[in-house]
Parts: sequence; structure tokens; C-alpha cells
Amino acid sequence: MKKSRRGENSWQIFTVAISLISYNARWHGSREPSRSPSFMKSTRADLRNVAIIAHVDHGKTTLVDNMLRQSGLFRREELDKLAGGQHGLIVDSNPLERERGITILAKNIAFKIGNVKVNLIDTPGHADFGGEVERVLKMADGCFLLVDAAEGPLPQTRFVLRKAFDCGLKPIVVINKIDRQDARITDVHNAIFDLFVELGADDAALDFPTIYAAGRQGIATLDLATPATDLQPLYKTVLDKVPAPVVDLDAPLQMQVMSIDYSDYVGRIGIGRIFAGKIRKGQRIALLKRDGKRVEANIKQLFEFDRLGRSECEELSAGDIAAVVGLEGVDIGDTIADLEKGEALPPISVDEPTLDMVFRVNDSPFVGRSGTYVTSRQVRDRLFHELESNVAMRVKPNPEKADELIVSGRGLLHLSILIETMRREGYELSVGKPRVITRQVNGAMHEPIEYLVIEVPPSALGAVMELVGSRRGECVKMDARGDMTHAEFTIPARGLIGLRTRLLNATQGQAIMHHNFYDYQPYKGAIPARINGVMISTETGKATSYAIEGLQDRGTLFVGPMEDVYEGQVVGEHCRDNDLPVNICREKKLTNVRSATSEIKTTIKAPRTMTLEIALEYIEEDEFVEVTPEAIRMRKILLKEADRRKFDRAQRNRYDRN
Repeated sequence: MKKSRRGENSWQIFTVAISLISYNARWHGSREPSRSPSFMKSTRADLRNVAIIAHVDHGKTTLVDNMLRQSGLFRREELDKLAGGQHGLIVDSNPLERERGITILAKNIAFKIGNVKVNLIDTPGHADFGGEVERVLKMADGCFLLVDAAEGPLPQTRFVLRKAFDCGLKPIVVINKIDRQDARITDVHNAIFDLFVELGADDAALDFPTIYAAGRQGIATLDLATPATDLQPLYKTVLDKVPAPVVDLDAPLQMQVMSIDYSDYVGRIGIGRIFAGKIRKGQRIALLKRDGKRVEANIKQLFEFDRLGRSECEELSAGDIAAVVGLEGVDIGDTIADLEKGEALPPISVDEPTLDMVFRVNDSPFVGRSGTYVTSRQVRDRLFHELESNVAMRVKPNPEKADELIVSGRGLLHLSILIETMRREGYELSVGKPRVITRQVNGAMHEPIEYLVIEVPPSALGAVMELVGSRRGECVKMDARGDMTHAEFTIPARGLIGLRTRLLNATQGQAIMHHNFYDYQPYKGAIPARINGVMISTETGKATSYAIEGLQDRGTLFVGPMEDVYEGQVVGEHCRDNDLPVNICREKKLTNVRSATSEIKTTIKAPRTMTLEIALEYIEEDEFVEVTPEAIRMRKILLKEADRRKFDRAQRNRYDRN
């Protein structure tokens, strides 16, 4: 009886447990919100999205150009017409890009390898455009990391590689320029491996494929023992090693805007990747903003990237990179979603500016001589128009002066390109000295710190250490690389302003300098200002050879004979630390008395040419750079000497009272 009772009790307990489980499941099932049915993911074997990242001047764009030439989709004459600039590049089509030899804007290119469409994204290499590289990597499924076979990994290499790891990409390493005489391929390969380890790469990423290439010659190989003849190994690696997009084609639409283009005809154009579903021309969608707002709109036009341009299409699917027209107010990080079942994707951040500059109308005596747009309203409208496409820039009015605007950007190059573009469009303006943007962290002021890399001959290393040390730089690493010494520093960003020119002068032009943003750290203290004073014109007129001859011993001049100058213009650098007012328009007095020295000929030295970047680095707080379509001049904010003396007295009196 006991045995049967025990079996009966066990059966009752088992029955009750089953009942409780089923009841619990029904109860929780009634509490659960209704979920959309699960969608089957599929692999798009007909598509590859790949980005090319590298440090500046490591050969990204040159390699992309040769990939286009060998793709078989273009006639040679067709590409030769598009080539231009100092390097004869095709992809860098912007006039400023061709003049400077750098990539400023990311380019989307599409071509086919067999039946597979490849979306190839060429990215900028300069540190000022690092934010754009970060966003572009979110559109890619794989990336090529280019490294110079002689220079090895540099600061921007570290930055872009870290961003690639953050996006979950496994880079394919391309050691470029293997045809250089000073190439050190094995050492560079080991340095890349060490960099992967330092950045915390997993075992799968450490087993990276390596391609050895010479981008200018258009050749690549997977093994140095095998002679390179063309770029076929590169194409094969794209198909074999870059993963195909894994997507939900039947899921509700989700597309994230990664970049913004602008057209005067259709307004803002949102460029991004479709992560789920499909998008059609004329479709009603929900635009989910980063701040949580929801805006309904229609897709007026839909474009896909085709070869070197864009072509209009009716429908695109998940995995494709698309350009969308018709979304007013679209911004980076916004999600284009299904109207009924729209869900926002995780927002992406836009890098905050690190540098401020004052922009104001040109009020010099030569205003309007060469420019078309000279009023403050025209300058203001142009700057706010720039905000439509330049998302890393900020513009705000100066609270101290109503006629000035404070423009913020990612660096000096970022802002100087804007100024140069405005100058070529016919604008006249004055800009002030760049200032670094600081932060308050726990009540203490923090400033941006840059990671600086300098390669210099050993004989000039002492001058480099003295210059960088005086600007609060700290040496973190130093080693010998052939005939050069490789030194790495951390230095405040404000210490870099004007450093390049002084570094080149101290090393007779032999120093190679690269830098990239590193971190925000507590304020490092004061940094010495410009050592030399300047020579300031006291008259308006034309500079004369007679006056220049007498001023040559006082310093270096910035103007030549018969150049127009005005009162308050900076015409030269004084050999001492004080400013010197000079009359550079002084003429030789005519006389009928014969002089024994009248026939002596003297040679006038050529003036120093001040480019826009050099002028911006050179000026101090009491000076402006005057930018016009025909000339770039430096001037004092207060043009008259009496006004400058009055201002200096007021400053001294205020200091004495405090």
C-alpha cells in the first residue's frame, strides 16, 4: 500500500507541475505584447560594400583610380578626360583636392566584378576629416587598410583602425608603395601586427590577409615571391574576404543617413545604407530624428551609385547604399523607416568641433577692389548655407560684437578649405586667430591633446625637441628608422598652431610631421607666443624699392616693390620682439646734387610668400587675415597707430587696477 501511495503522490505532483507550467505560459503569453513575425535573413551574394582607409598620402585614391582603369567598365579616353591635378587623379575631382593633392570629401564609387556589384568608398586621410571616416565605416561590411611600405603605421592609421574595430570590421591589410627604394616591408608588416594587438584585436582579426601593392603602377600580389602584373589579386580578395551583406529583405524599412549632400535644385540629399527592407520611389516614410521627433515625408527621387556618379532607380533593397531626395531637414544619424512599423536605429554621433575662428566683413581700405560679395549679410548667408552640407561645422554670433560670427570646425585645414572656397567664389572677409575649444570636466578646464609624430634627421633632432618642448609637448617614444629619427609626442592642440612653419625652418625643410586627435586632458599651461614682432605700414600707397632697400636689414618682408599697401597692414617680420611702424611707401627725393653713391646697385630680396594656412598660423590675437579673391594680407585689427597705442594704455591701466 505504501508503495502504491508513493507512486500515486508522485503522479499527482507531476500533474500539478504540468498544469502550473501550462498556466504560467498562458498567463505570460497574454501579458506579452504582440510581436512582428520573425523575418528570415538572407545573404546578398551579388553585393559587396568596402571602404578604403589609411593615413594621408599613403595612396588610397591612386589605388582606387587604377582599380577603375582595370575594371573594364571605362574606356581609357573616358578616364583620361577626367584625370587632373598634380597627381593626375580621377576620383579627386574637386579643384581644391587636385591642387592640394589630398582627399577632402568621401567618394562613393560602384563597379562590377563579374556579376557582383562593389560599392567602393574612398575616404579622406587627413585628421580633420576623421569624423567622416567613422560614419563611412558604418556603411561598409569590410575595409582595406592601406599602409605605406616605408613610413609604416602613422597616427591616422591608428585612428581609422580603431574605428574599424569599433564597427566590427575585419580589415584587409594592403602594404602599398612596395616599389619605393626605402621600402621596409617586413618591418612594416610586424608594426601593423603590433598595432592590431595594441588595439585589442581578436584572433580572427589578427589573422588578417595581406596584399602587397604598388598603387601608382596598378599592380598587386598576395605573395612577394610571385611577380605582380595587375590588380586581379585585389579584386579576388574583395570577392573572397569581404563578407556579403546579411539582410532582412522582408522586414520593415530601416535606412540610416550617414552623409549629407546638397543641391541648389532639390535641397538636401540624404546618403546612407539600407539595413532592412526595401525603399521605393514615391514611398511614404517616417523620418525618425535623433532627438526623437517623427516626421512623415515622401521619397521624391531615389538614386543608387553607379560607376563614378549616381543613377535614378525605382527600388533598392537592404544592403544597398542609396541617395534619397525629398526629405526636408534630413540630418546625419536620422533613420528613414517604415511608416507603420518604423523603428529607429541606434543614433550615430557627429564629432564636435575643436577649433574656433572669428569671421567678419572686410573693412580694410581696399574693400571691394576684387570681391563681389562684401557685406556682412552676404558673408552670413554663405556660412549658414555651408551648414546644409558641412555637418562638422558650427556657426554662432559673437556675443561680444554683433558684426562678427564665430565659426567652429574640426581643425585648421577644415576651416581654411572653407575660407579658400569662399575666396574663389568672390567673397571678401577678415578672419581672426584660431582658438582651441576647451571643456570643463569636474570643475577643471581640459583642452584637446594631439598625438604628434615627427621624422627628422638626427642632426636636427635637438631643434625639434626644443620646439616641441617649449609648446608643452611630451616625448612618449623615439627610435631610429634608417637615416631618420622617428619621435612621437603628446602635445596640446594649441601648441600645433604655427609649429609646422617653425619646424621646417629649424630643420631646413627636412622634418616630416603628422598629428591626430588623442584625448582631452587638464590644461597644460601657457605656451609662448610669436617670438618676433612685425613691421606695420604707416602709409597707404605702393611699396617702393627705395623703402624696401632700407628695411631689408630690419627683418623679412612680405610685400615686393609696387605692391599696394595700406595703413595698418603687416608688411614684414621684425628681427626683434617688438612691433615696428614703417613707411614702406617712402620715395627717394630728387636732387640736382651729384652723389658719390648714387650709382651703387643693391639687390632686393624676394618677399616671403604667405599662403592662407601660414598666415592663419602666423597672426596673433590683435591681428586679422584679410582674404580677397586676388590677395591674402595680414593686418592689425586697429589700423591706426594712435588707436593701437590708446588700446595698449587702456589694457595696462586695467591690469594695474586688478
